[in-house]
Amino acid sequence: MKKQTNIIYTKHVLEKMSLLKQLGWVITKSKIKKTIVKPTWSGVSKHGEFTAMDMMKDTHILRVIFNREGDKIKVITVHVARRGRYESTL
Repeated sequence: MKKQTNIIYTKHVLEKMSLLKQLGWVITKSKIKKTIVKPTWSGVSKHGEFTAMDMMKDTHILRVIFNREGDKIKVITVHVARRGRYESTL
């Protein structure tokens, strides 16, 4: 049986999703989960948090910053960035 991934979305992330939507970037919880579970790129931030990235458009990526807490994943923040901004740091 497949293990269920428990993902906690902080208030900051939910607010950021709303702000990004106003700017024309529709970021859903399912897109965030897909990015964490099957990232195109992944690594660790300079602050030691996990990062997962996936394509949004040809020119932009979705970057998800998160921590693992036991069997849970706590999403700290998400942002959209131009291609090349973060892939080159991995």
